[in-house]
Amino acid sequence: MKKIILAVGALGVMSFTTNQILHTYQLSEAINNVQDMKEWMEEDIYNSRLDESVGSDYIDVLNETEDLLIDFYNVNTNK
Repeated sequence: MKKIILAVGALGVMSFTTNQILHTYQLSEAINNVQDMKEWMEEDIYNSRLDESVGSDYIDVLNETEDLLIDFYNVNTNK
């Protein structure tokens, strides 16, 4: 009986750890995607493919989104 409880407990810990790693990876990728999008917007503005005022608004929203994701990442990974 003790072996079964230990096995179930070990699987539970492994599952939690795997989920935590997956969520950390997904948050990192989301932050990376936002940073890539900001870079593309800046390039499009520089190359006159996008109006500067519109691009600036998009970049402002992307900056805000990046900050929110970073805050969420920091709160949930520094336990």
